[in-house]
Amino acid sequence: MRKSLFRRALVPAVAATLLLAPSPALAAPPPPFRDPSLPLAARIDDLLSRLTADEKISLLHQYEPAIPRLGIGVFKTGTEALHGVAWSTDYDDKGAVVKADGTVFPQAIGLASTWDPQLVKQVGAAVGQEARGFNVRNPTLWGLNLWAPVVNLLRDPRWGRNEEGYSEDPYLTGKFAVAYGHGIQGDDPRYLQAAPTLKHFLAYNNEVNRDTSNSSVPPKILHDYDEQAFKIPLQAGAANAVMPSYNLVNGRPNHVSPELDGALRKWAPGDIAVVSDAGAPSNLVNSEKYYATKAEGDAAAIKAGLDSFTDNDTDGSITVAAVKEALAKGFLTMADVENADRHLLSLRFRLGEFDPPGRNPYAKITPAVIGSPEHRALARTTADEQMVLLRNNGGALPLNAARNKKIAVVGPLSNTLYEDWYSGAMQYKVTPVQGIAERLGTAGTVASSEGVDRIALKDLSTGRYLTAPAVTGKITAGGTVAGTAESFDVYDWGAGKNTLRAAANGKFLSYSGGALVNDVDQPAGWFVQQQLKLDAQPDGSYVLEYAGNEVTEPWFGPNKFAVVGADGVLTISSPDAAHATRFGRDVLTSGVGSAVAAAKDADTAVVVVGSMPFINGREANDRTSTELAPAQRALIEAVQKANPHTVVVVENSYPTTGWDTLSVPGILWTSHAGQETGHAVADVLFGDRDPSGRLTQTWYAADAGLPDIHDYDIAKTGMTYQYYRGKPLFPFGYGLSYTSFRYDGVRAVRAGDKVRVSVDVTNTGARAGTDVVQLYSKNSGVQRLRDFSKVTLAPNQTRTLRFEVPVADLASWDVSRDRSVVAAGVYEFSVGRNAGELSAPQPVFVPGEQPLPRDLSRPTQAQNFDDYSGTTLTDTAKVSGTSVAAVAGSWVAYRNAALTGPARFSASVSAPAASHVTVRLDSPTGRVLGTAPVPATGDHYAYTTVTAALAKVSGRHDVYLTFDGPANLATFSLR
Repeated sequence: MRKSLFRRALVPAVAATLLLAPSPALAAPPPPFRDPSLPLAARIDDLLSRLTADEKISLLHQYEPAIPRLGIGVFKTGTEALHGVAWSTDYDDKGAVVKADGTVFPQAIGLASTWDPQLVKQVGAAVGQEARGFNVRNPTLWGLNLWAPVVNLLRDPRWGRNEEGYSEDPYLTGKFAVAYGHGIQGDDPRYLQAAPTLKHFLAYNNEVNRDTSNSSVPPKILHDYDEQAFKIPLQAGAANAVMPSYNLVNGRPNHVSPELDGALRKWAPGDIAVVSDAGAPSNLVNSEKYYATKAEGDAAAIKAGLDSFTDNDTDGSITVAAVKEALAKGFLTMADVENADRHLLSLRFRLGEFDPPGRNPYAKITPAVIGSPEHRALARTTADEQMVLLRNNGGALPLNAARNKKIAVVGPLSNTLYEDWYSGAMQYKVTPVQGIAERLGTAGTVASSEGVDRIALKDLSTGRYLTAPAVTGKITAGGTVAGTAESFDVYDWGAGKNTLRAAANGKFLSYSGGALVNDVDQPAGWFVQQQLKLDAQPDGSYVLEYAGNEVTEPWFGPNKFAVVGADGVLTISSPDAAHATRFGRDVLTSGVGSAVAAAKDADTAVVVVGSMPFINGREANDRTSTELAPAQRALIEAVQKANPHTVVVVENSYPTTGWDTLSVPGILWTSHAGQETGHAVADVLFGDRDPSGRLTQTWYAADAGLPDIHDYDIAKTGMTYQYYRGKPLFPFGYGLSYTSFRYDGVRAVRAGDKVRVSVDVTNTGARAGTDVVQLYSKNSGVQRLRDFSKVTLAPNQTRTLRFEVPVADLASWDVSRDRSVVAAGVYEFSVGRNAGELSAPQPVFVPGEQPLPRDLSRPTQAQNFDDYSGTTLTDTAKVSGTSVAAVAGSWVAYRNAALTGPARFSASVSAPAASHVTVRLDSPTGRVLGTAPVPATGDHYAYTTVTAALAKVSGRHDVYLTFDGPANLATFSLR
């Protein structure tokens, strides 16, 4: 109070003094780059003109350093925000990972399973708001360039990062990328709330050797499938940056792909930045060996369109030195550097960094928005809507709370929620046990059991038990009696992977400095150092094997097995089981027995099973199987035998097999849905919310029919609902409701440049419910999702839904024309509840381009084949071009060629050894028209022209080129 009075008294005196003082010179006006009334390009030009060459180069690293003389602070690309602000890396602490503590929404696969883009836009808006809140807390740590969403298509359920994507379908993926991206950006026409980044361009669905593996993608699949997931959100202006992926596509690393400038920036209506994945620029020289020096590799990446180098953690000096060397040697010009800077500065300007206070509406956001009540409510709604009811035999669900007062909730995921690599730290967790108990209230009771064995491990050579301290510490062999300190809960995640939780302090065992310590609340970390194997030996004993992800790294060393030392400390110090300590496995409490005891007297048993996101596949680790863990299957079977009124909740992030051989009447799927998972499980189980989620992937019946995970030609392998012809376990788009629906009066007609489709949807059940009405087209045997509508109807209510499909959207890639065309013909439109349950097709004739015979007299790109066997695609040159890479016995085919007596075959080829290419008619073993000898050219990129005289032939034929040895074919002609 006294300070306030003193200030008030002081004001008049100070004002009088100022009036008497001589007037100072007027303050200098701000430089043009800080003038928001000027065009963006002019402001960027002005700022660039004020930067030195060194400063311009410094902006190319992820951590763009401060430029104090211009009042410019540090800017960092990349805050992870896949389903909530997740984590960032600390510039002031050598790049240490710092987890966010904001709202954790369902995983991306869960967001898409809502089939509700407007809801997901709200989620994106909440994430953008919280990003602003974190940025206010620490602008250096929490940058506003968010690395999300992931739009890689989920073509193979074994991909370790399946949870990060939205769908196997490019249209659906694009719709959700648009929704999430627009939500993050905000609705202001000038300023960005935050800047979303699409990950990871392109054709990236495997973790094994991901930095050196080549995705061979034929042009039709490339343009109609993989690229569409990026093209849709970019054309909608829903992304401000793109991150290339680690892998190669058609022989060329994505970080030097000509498509960065040649396609991505053409699709986007505004400027976009291209940011590298972590360490990828160095991979060009190290693992990929695509360039000999970092100067060459970094220069090539910049010329291809890369702007920001996420390389060498916080140390930008290595990138700066490489760019300077590239400039000195003429690999780059300063104009190339400035071009990259423009893209990065454009993003910073739109975030409002250089504008005066009060102009940017998003600058008003404070940290109070982080984890706000509104965002918590949104997290619950989203978790509700992503639940998918897979089975409901005999009306097992919903549960009637009045008749189900005693509920058993059992299983390894019943009373815990797991975070994943790209989630933040949950502010609170509502587990299924807690959510169901809260729903029942005092009128009911919940019995719970995790259904895991509690064991003690006895060193058979000494008779002493492994012992864990009551606080974090090393595991030793000291106990003579199996008490609490000697007790460990065993979680069996399948594929031989286990985690052990010490009863002494409730912490999981981790590998640390060669020993095992009880130190973490749940498995986590890059190497997931909580993974162990309990290997049964022929004599009935067990050995403990460390199975953290780093054991496959060359630097890890040979020791993987546990040994109790003379000091009693358990260490990972043996290279094999023969020299490891042998343990007896004493089961103190049977997990199955405990679950059965809880379930047998309950009105209903709920078994919660699923995956551990750090163990059952994740970044750097693909799944070898999609089977439900055998221990979880055994638990379900035992509980159901004890109580026929058993339903299962599956909490995971990928299609899982084996459900066709389990007879439980009710199965509900959820992703790892974040902090509100337990509430959402209860909401749907008790029918407070209708299960309105739908699958965004095909759930295949078994792993046995899946192709090599590295085979990206989904047409050839028959993957995704577009090409799969088998009977899936659950089809794409599948999901049940607690009510029933009928579709009537499907009508389809072309009206100008649109196809209009309508359908009458009626709720034929006794309760309100929500359905996702899906529209598909089929042409040339390929089925595609074209639109969908999520509709809620009261009992007996009918609503007419209308869809419009632009004719232009029916275009597909024509390899003979080397471009996308709308082919003239009949397109069949069907409406249904999923891709396997559709109405009778409604044919619509669409005018367009007629098929043309191939003219092989002109130079033809070899990659534009109609069919192939044994070939892959490779780079013609480091900068651009795609060739067919052939081996002995392989072939490529070009259908419906109009031949008018060509006399000579000519081809551009390279080859490591001498071989031949033969021209044949109508089959790989058909009539030979001619054979061209291919000499060894030495270098992969050393192409030469080979020729052969051809036997005379005319008419329409399929032309086959067959190979008897390795060769790369770029172009050819028959003339």
